[in-house]
Amino acid sequence: MKKDKSQKKISKVMKEFKAGELNIGKSEQKVKNPKQAMAIALSEAGKSKMMASGGMVKSSKNKARGAGIAIKGTDFKGVF
Repeated sequence: MKKDKSQKKISKVMKEFKAGELNIGKSEQKVKNPKQAMAIALSEAGKSKMMASGGMVKSSKNKARGAGIAIKGTDFKGVF
């Protein structure tokens, strides 16, 4: 089975992490968390959520604030 470019990039970055050579950004600090390493790999391969949507992904907390307050047991979903 052939790997495409993104899969190769992800495996390259994860190998760097396992070898202890993966840096955080341009700094000299090393990545210690495997989840952070995976996020870097997906970002570099262009497969992250942020890259796919074309910008910042708003959290659900911010969406709830902008939508107003829903009162339990009623149909009211307005802003006070």
